[in-house]
Amino acid sequence: MTALELEAEAGGVRLRLRGDWSLAAVAQVDLCIAGLPAALAGPVTCDWSGADRPGLGPAWMLREGLAVRGAAPAAIRHVGDPPHFLDLLARLGTRAQSSLAPGEPATSLEGPVGDVGRWAVLQGAELRGAIGFFGRMVAVFGQAFSRPRALRLGSVTRHVYETGITAIPIVSLIAFLISVIVAYLGAQQLKRFGAEIFTVDLVTISVLREMAVMLTAIIVAGRSGSAFAAEIGVMQLNEETDALRAMGMNPIELLVVPRVVALVIALPLLTVIADAMGLAGGGLLSLLNLHIPLSQFTYRLREALAPTTFWAGLVKAPVFAVLIAMVGTYRGMQVRDSARELGRLTTVAVVQSIFLVILADAMFAILFVQIDF
Repeated sequence: MTALELEAEAGGVRLRLRGDWSLAAVAQVDLCIAGLPAALAGPVTCDWSGADRPGLGPAWMLREGLAVRGAAPAAIRHVGDPPHFLDLLARLGTRAQSSLAPGEPATSLEGPVGDVGRWAVLQGAELRGAIGFFGRMVAVFGQAFSRPRALRLGSVTRHVYETGITAIPIVSLIAFLISVIVAYLGAQQLKRFGAEIFTVDLVTISVLREMAVMLTAIIVAGRSGSAFAAEIGVMQLNEETDALRAMGMNPIELLVVPRVVALVIALPLLTVIADAMGLAGGGLLSLLNLHIPLSQFTYRLREALAPTTFWAGLVKAPVFAVLIAMVGTYRGMQVRDSARELGRLTTVAVVQSIFLVILADAMFAILFVQIDF
Protein backbone atom coordinates (compact mmCIF):
# COMPACT_ATOMS: atom_id res chain seq x y z
CA MET A 1 0.00 0.00 0.00
CA THR A 2 1.30 3.45 -0.89
CA ALA A 3 1.99 5.76 2.03
CA LEU A 4 3.74 9.07 2.72
CA GLU A 5 4.57 9.68 6.40
CA LEU A 6 5.49 13.15 7.62
CA GLU A 7 7.87 13.45 10.59
CA ALA A 8 9.27 16.58 12.16
CA GLU A 9 13.01 16.81 12.66
CA ALA A 10 15.43 19.49 13.64
CA GLY A 11 14.82 22.58 11.52
CA GLY A 12 12.64 20.82 8.93
CA VAL A 13 10.59 17.75 8.05
CA ARG A 14 11.24 14.18 6.89
CA LEU A 15 9.01 12.37 4.41
CA ARG A 16 9.11 8.58 4.59
CA LEU A 17 7.89 6.90 1.41
CA ARG A 18 6.30 3.50 2.01
CA GLY A 19 4.78 0.84 -0.25
CA ASP A 20 4.23 0.90 -3.99
CA TRP A 21 5.52 4.04 -5.71
CA SER A 22 5.41 2.67 -9.26
CA LEU A 23 3.50 4.17 -12.17
CA ALA A 24 0.55 1.87 -11.40
CA ALA A 25 0.05 3.60 -8.05
CA VAL A 26 -0.25 7.15 -9.42
CA ALA A 27 -3.75 7.61 -8.00
CA GLN A 28 -2.66 6.65 -4.47
CA VAL A 29 0.46 8.81 -4.75
CA ASP A 30 -1.73 11.77 -5.67
CA LEU A 31 -3.89 11.22 -2.59
CA CYS A 32 -0.83 10.98 -0.33
CA ILE A 33 0.64 14.21 -1.68
CA ALA A 34 -2.72 15.95 -1.34
CA GLY A 35 -2.71 15.02 2.38
CA LEU A 36 0.45 17.02 3.06
CA PRO A 37 0.23 20.40 4.83
CA ALA A 38 -0.36 23.44 2.62
CA ALA A 39 3.11 24.81 3.48
CA LEU A 40 6.38 23.13 4.31
CA ALA A 41 8.98 25.30 6.04
CA GLY A 42 12.67 24.52 6.18
CA PRO A 43 14.62 21.70 4.58
CA VAL A 44 12.78 18.58 3.44
CA THR A 45 14.34 15.11 3.57
CA CYS A 46 12.74 12.41 1.40
CA ASP A 47 13.52 8.91 2.63
CA TRP A 48 13.15 6.39 -0.20
CA SER A 49 14.30 3.35 1.76
CA GLY A 50 10.74 2.01 2.11
CA ALA A 51 9.54 2.75 -1.46
CA ASP A 52 9.00 -0.19 -3.81
CA ARG A 53 9.68 0.19 -7.53
CA PRO A 54 9.75 4.00 -7.63
CA GLY A 55 8.62 5.34 -11.00
CA LEU A 56 9.35 8.49 -12.92
CA GLY A 57 5.74 9.71 -12.82
CA PRO A 58 5.24 9.47 -9.04
CA ALA A 59 8.66 11.05 -8.44
CA TRP A 60 7.73 13.99 -10.67
CA MET A 61 4.39 14.35 -8.84
CA LEU A 62 6.20 14.42 -5.49
CA ARG A 63 8.64 17.04 -6.72
CA GLU A 64 5.85 19.26 -8.07
CA GLY A 65 3.79 18.80 -4.89
CA LEU A 66 6.68 19.93 -2.72
CA ALA A 67 7.31 22.93 -5.01
CA VAL A 68 3.65 24.00 -4.65
CA ARG A 69 4.02 23.84 -0.85
CA GLY A 70 7.00 26.21 -0.84
CA ALA A 71 9.86 23.71 -0.67
CA ALA A 72 12.74 25.06 -2.73
CA PRO A 73 14.55 22.47 -4.89
CA ALA A 74 17.83 23.32 -3.16
CA ALA A 75 16.26 22.56 0.23
CA ILE A 76 15.10 19.04 -0.74
CA ARG A 77 17.42 16.15 0.13
CA HIS A 78 16.90 12.53 -0.97
CA VAL A 79 18.23 9.64 1.12
CA GLY A 80 17.68 5.91 1.39
CA ASP A 81 18.65 4.71 -2.09
CA PRO A 82 16.72 7.30 -4.14
CA PRO A 83 15.96 6.49 -7.80
CA HIS A 84 18.63 7.44 -10.34
CA PHE A 85 16.32 9.64 -12.41
CA LEU A 86 15.94 12.34 -9.74
CA ASP A 87 18.93 14.23 -11.18
CA LEU A 88 17.28 14.20 -14.59
CA LEU A 89 14.08 15.62 -13.09
CA ALA A 90 16.07 18.35 -11.38
CA ARG A 91 17.79 19.36 -14.62
CA LEU A 92 14.51 19.36 -16.54
CA GLY A 93 12.91 21.54 -13.90
CA THR A 94 15.80 24.00 -13.93
CA ARG A 95 15.68 24.27 -17.73
CA ALA A 96 11.91 24.82 -17.73
CA GLN A 97 12.21 27.58 -15.13
CA SER A 98 14.98 29.32 -17.04
CA SER A 99 13.01 29.19 -20.30
CA LEU A 100 9.90 30.63 -18.63
CA ALA A 101 11.67 33.36 -16.69
CA PRO A 102 10.28 36.75 -17.86
CA GLY A 103 12.39 39.69 -18.88
CA GLU A 104 15.67 37.86 -19.30
CA PRO A 105 17.73 39.18 -22.23
CA ALA A 106 18.53 36.69 -24.97
CA THR A 107 22.28 36.19 -24.68
CA SER A 108 22.54 32.85 -26.49
CA LEU A 109 23.01 32.36 -30.22
CA GLU A 110 21.59 28.86 -30.03
CA GLY A 111 18.29 29.82 -31.72
CA PRO A 112 19.66 31.74 -34.72
CA VAL A 113 22.52 29.30 -35.23
CA GLY A 114 20.06 26.41 -35.12
CA ASP A 115 17.85 28.10 -37.72
CA VAL A 116 20.83 28.67 -40.01
CA GLY A 117 21.92 25.07 -39.53
CA ARG A 118 18.48 23.69 -40.34
CA TRP A 119 18.32 25.90 -43.45
CA ALA A 120 21.76 24.71 -44.56
CA VAL A 121 20.83 21.06 -44.07
CA LEU A 122 17.59 21.57 -46.00
CA GLN A 123 19.38 23.30 -48.87
CA GLY A 124 22.00 20.55 -48.92
CA ALA A 125 19.27 17.92 -49.21
CA GLU A 126 17.61 19.93 -51.99
CA LEU A 127 20.94 20.19 -53.85
CA ARG A 128 21.62 16.46 -53.54
CA GLY A 129 18.12 15.70 -54.80
CA ALA A 130 18.50 18.03 -57.79
CA ILE A 131 21.90 16.57 -58.68
CA GLY A 132 20.51 13.04 -58.44
CA PHE A 133 17.56 14.01 -60.63
CA PHE A 134 19.91 15.53 -63.21
CA GLY A 135 22.05 12.39 -63.13
CA ARG A 136 19.07 10.13 -63.83
CA MET A 137 18.08 12.37 -66.73
CA VAL A 138 21.63 12.27 -68.17
CA ALA A 139 21.58 8.47 -67.87
CA VAL A 140 18.48 8.33 -70.06
CA PHE A 141 20.19 10.59 -72.63
CA GLY A 142 23.14 8.20 -72.57
CA GLN A 143 20.86 5.28 -73.34
CA ALA A 144 19.53 7.15 -76.38
CA PHE A 145 22.78 6.50 -78.26
CA SER A 146 22.22 2.74 -78.13
CA ARG A 147 18.43 2.89 -77.96
CA PRO A 148 17.03 5.92 -79.83
CA ARG A 149 13.48 5.06 -78.77
CA ALA A 150 14.40 6.26 -75.27
CA LEU A 151 13.85 9.83 -76.50
CA ARG A 152 10.14 9.13 -77.28
CA LEU A 153 9.91 11.23 -80.45
CA GLY A 154 6.12 11.13 -80.47
CA SER A 155 5.97 12.64 -77.01
CA VAL A 156 8.66 15.18 -77.92
CA THR A 157 6.62 16.31 -80.93
CA ARG A 158 3.51 16.80 -78.84
CA HIS A 159 5.36 18.85 -76.24
CA VAL A 160 7.02 20.97 -78.94
CA TYR A 161 3.54 21.85 -80.15
CA GLU A 162 2.25 22.59 -76.63
CA THR A 163 5.25 24.59 -75.42
CA GLY A 164 6.31 26.20 -78.68
CA ILE A 165 3.65 26.61 -81.34
CA THR A 166 0.82 27.47 -78.95
CA ALA A 167 3.05 30.06 -77.27
CA ILE A 168 3.79 32.01 -80.48
CA PRO A 169 0.90 34.52 -80.12
CA ILE A 170 1.67 35.61 -76.55
CA VAL A 171 5.45 35.69 -77.14
CA SER A 172 5.01 37.75 -80.31
CA LEU A 173 2.66 40.22 -78.64
CA ILE A 174 4.85 40.72 -75.57
CA ALA A 175 8.03 41.15 -77.64
CA PHE A 176 6.31 43.64 -79.95
CA LEU A 177 4.89 45.75 -77.12
CA ILE A 178 8.06 45.79 -75.03
CA SER A 179 10.08 46.81 -78.08
CA VAL A 180 7.67 49.66 -78.77
CA ILE A 181 7.97 50.84 -75.17
CA VAL A 182 11.79 50.73 -75.23
CA ALA A 183 11.91 52.56 -78.54
CA TYR A 184 9.50 55.24 -77.36
CA LEU A 185 11.30 55.91 -74.09
CA GLY A 186 14.71 55.83 -75.77
CA ALA A 187 13.56 58.26 -78.43
CA GLN A 188 12.31 60.72 -75.81
CA GLN A 189 15.72 60.81 -74.17
CA LEU A 190 17.77 60.87 -77.38
CA LYS A 191 15.75 63.78 -78.79
CA ARG A 192 17.40 66.05 -76.23
CA PHE A 193 20.73 65.52 -77.98
CA GLY A 194 19.44 65.36 -81.54
CA ALA A 195 20.40 61.69 -81.74
CA GLU A 196 17.04 60.11 -82.53
CA ILE A 197 18.64 57.90 -85.17
CA PHE A 198 20.42 55.96 -82.43
CA THR A 199 17.02 54.68 -81.27
CA VAL A 200 17.50 52.03 -83.95
CA ASP A 201 20.77 50.94 -82.34
CA LEU A 202 19.13 50.86 -78.93
CA VAL A 203 16.25 48.67 -80.09
CA THR A 204 18.42 46.36 -82.18
CA ILE A 205 21.04 45.60 -79.54
CA SER A 206 18.66 45.38 -76.57
CA VAL A 207 16.18 43.13 -78.36
CA LEU A 208 18.65 40.75 -79.98
CA ARG A 209 21.08 40.41 -77.06
CA GLU A 210 18.83 40.50 -74.02
CA MET A 211 15.15 41.33 -74.12
CA ALA A 212 13.82 38.82 -76.64
CA VAL A 213 15.37 35.74 -75.06
CA MET A 214 14.77 36.95 -71.50
CA LEU A 215 11.10 37.80 -72.03
CA THR A 216 10.53 34.55 -73.92
CA ALA A 217 12.14 32.51 -71.15
CA ILE A 218 10.07 34.22 -68.45
CA ILE A 219 6.85 33.67 -70.40
CA VAL A 220 7.73 30.02 -70.99
CA ALA A 221 8.65 29.58 -67.32
CA GLY A 222 5.26 30.87 -66.22
CA ARG A 223 3.39 29.01 -68.94
CA SER A 224 5.17 25.71 -69.58
CA GLY A 225 7.21 25.36 -66.37
CA SER A 226 4.06 25.51 -64.26
CA ALA A 227 2.31 23.11 -66.66
CA PHE A 228 5.14 20.59 -66.31
CA ALA A 229 4.99 20.74 -62.51
CA ALA A 230 1.18 20.50 -62.44
CA GLU A 231 0.91 17.64 -64.95
CA ILE A 232 3.54 15.46 -63.30
CA GLY A 233 2.28 16.44 -59.83
CA VAL A 234 -1.23 15.23 -60.63
CA MET A 235 0.24 11.97 -61.89
CA GLN A 236 2.10 11.66 -58.60
CA LEU A 237 -1.12 12.22 -56.62
CA ASN A 238 -2.98 9.66 -58.73
CA GLU A 239 -0.10 7.18 -58.26
CA GLU A 240 0.38 6.93 -62.02
CA THR A 241 4.15 7.23 -61.69
CA ASP A 242 4.12 4.37 -59.18
CA ALA A 243 2.13 2.33 -61.69
CA LEU A 244 4.78 3.05 -64.34
CA ARG A 245 7.50 1.82 -62.00
CA ALA A 246 5.46 -1.29 -61.19
CA MET A 247 5.27 -2.06 -64.92
CA GLY A 248 9.05 -1.75 -65.21
CA MET A 249 9.03 1.65 -66.94
CA ASN A 250 11.23 4.62 -66.09
CA PRO A 251 9.20 7.78 -65.26
CA ILE A 252 12.24 9.93 -66.07
CA GLU A 253 12.35 8.51 -69.58
CA LEU A 254 8.60 8.79 -70.11
CA LEU A 255 7.75 12.08 -68.37
CA VAL A 256 10.88 14.19 -67.94
CA VAL A 257 13.21 13.73 -70.90
CA PRO A 258 10.59 14.40 -73.64
CA ARG A 259 9.64 17.67 -71.97
CA VAL A 260 13.27 18.77 -71.64
CA VAL A 261 14.07 17.93 -75.28
CA ALA A 262 10.91 19.63 -76.50
CA LEU A 263 11.64 22.84 -74.61
CA VAL A 264 15.26 22.88 -75.83
CA ILE A 265 13.87 22.77 -79.37
CA ALA A 266 11.00 25.22 -78.84
CA LEU A 267 12.65 28.01 -76.86
CA PRO A 268 15.31 28.97 -79.47
CA LEU A 269 12.61 29.04 -82.16
CA LEU A 270 10.42 31.25 -79.98
CA THR A 271 13.43 33.50 -79.39
CA VAL A 272 13.91 33.98 -83.14
CA ILE A 273 10.23 34.91 -83.48
CA ALA A 274 10.55 37.33 -80.54
CA ASP A 275 13.60 38.89 -82.22
CA ALA A 276 11.64 39.49 -85.40
CA MET A 277 8.60 40.90 -83.62
CA GLY A 278 10.78 43.12 -81.43
CA LEU A 279 12.52 44.61 -84.43
CA ALA A 280 9.15 45.06 -86.12
CA GLY A 281 7.85 46.95 -83.10
CA GLY A 282 10.91 49.18 -83.03
CA GLY A 283 10.63 49.84 -86.76
CA LEU A 284 6.94 50.76 -86.48
CA LEU A 285 7.56 53.17 -83.61
CA SER A 286 10.50 54.73 -85.47
CA LEU A 287 8.32 55.25 -88.52
CA LEU A 288 5.36 56.75 -86.66
CA ASN A 289 7.13 58.76 -83.96
CA LEU A 290 10.52 59.60 -85.46
CA HIS A 291 9.55 59.53 -89.14
CA ILE A 292 12.41 57.20 -89.96
CA PRO A 293 11.50 55.33 -93.18
CA LEU A 294 11.82 51.57 -93.31
CA SER A 295 14.78 51.69 -95.71
CA GLN A 296 16.74 53.98 -93.38
CA PHE A 297 15.75 51.84 -90.36
CA THR A 298 17.00 48.71 -92.13
CA TYR A 299 20.26 50.36 -93.12
CA ARG A 300 20.90 51.60 -89.58
CA LEU A 301 19.98 48.19 -88.21
CA ARG A 302 22.68 46.54 -90.35
CA GLU A 303 25.17 49.15 -89.19
CA ALA A 304 24.36 48.50 -85.53
CA LEU A 305 24.65 44.74 -85.82
CA ALA A 306 27.89 43.09 -84.80
CA PRO A 307 28.70 39.52 -85.89
CA THR A 308 27.83 38.24 -82.40
CA THR A 309 24.75 40.34 -81.62
CA PHE A 310 22.19 37.81 -82.79
CA TRP A 311 24.04 34.76 -81.47
CA ALA A 312 24.64 36.33 -78.06
CA GLY A 313 20.91 36.07 -77.41
CA LEU A 314 20.28 32.78 -79.17
CA VAL A 315 22.95 30.74 -77.36
CA LYS A 316 21.23 31.49 -74.06
CA ALA A 317 17.95 29.93 -75.12
CA PRO A 318 18.89 26.21 -74.78
CA VAL A 319 20.40 26.85 -71.34
CA PHE A 320 17.28 28.66 -70.18
CA ALA A 321 15.16 25.83 -71.61
CA VAL A 322 17.05 23.18 -69.65
CA LEU A 323 16.73 25.16 -66.42
CA ILE A 324 12.98 25.75 -66.86
CA ALA A 325 12.20 22.15 -67.85
CA MET A 326 14.34 20.64 -65.11
CA VAL A 327 12.86 22.77 -62.34
CA GLY A 328 9.29 22.18 -63.52
CA THR A 329 9.62 18.41 -63.83
CA TYR A 330 11.69 18.08 -60.64
CA ARG A 331 9.12 19.93 -58.54
CA GLY A 332 6.36 17.91 -60.14
CA MET A 333 8.07 14.67 -59.14
CA GLN A 334 8.27 15.95 -55.55
CA VAL A 335 4.49 16.27 -55.12
CA ARG A 336 3.10 14.06 -52.36
CA ASP A 337 -0.05 13.64 -50.28
CA SER A 338 -2.32 16.57 -51.13
CA ALA A 339 -3.55 19.09 -53.70
CA ARG A 340 -2.22 21.86 -51.46
CA GLU A 341 1.29 20.49 -51.93
CA LEU A 342 0.66 20.44 -55.68
CA GLY A 343 -0.21 24.14 -55.70
CA ARG A 344 2.75 25.04 -53.50
CA LEU A 345 5.31 23.18 -55.59
CA THR A 346 3.86 24.54 -58.84
CA THR A 347 4.37 28.05 -57.48
CA VAL A 348 7.88 27.14 -56.33
CA ALA A 349 8.66 25.81 -59.82
CA VAL A 350 7.68 29.08 -61.49
CA VAL A 351 9.54 31.28 -59.01
CA GLN A 352 12.71 29.19 -59.07
CA SER A 353 12.65 28.93 -62.87
CA ILE A 354 12.48 32.71 -63.29
CA PHE A 355 15.17 33.22 -60.65
CA LEU A 356 17.54 30.73 -62.32
CA VAL A 357 16.90 32.27 -65.73
CA ILE A 358 17.82 35.74 -64.47
CA LEU A 359 20.85 34.35 -62.61
CA ALA A 360 22.03 32.50 -65.72
CA ASP A 361 21.54 35.65 -67.82
CA ALA A 362 23.71 37.62 -65.40
CA MET A 363 26.43 34.97 -65.63
CA PHE A 364 26.21 35.07 -69.43
CA ALA A 365 26.59 38.84 -69.35
CA ILE A 366 29.76 38.59 -67.27
CA LEU A 367 31.12 35.83 -69.51
CA PHE A 368 30.42 37.76 -72.72
CA VAL A 369 32.20 40.82 -71.34
CA GLN A 370 35.23 38.75 -70.38
CA ILE A 371 35.52 37.05 -73.79
CA ASP A 372 34.44 40.17 -75.74
CA PHE A 373 31.55 38.33 -77.39
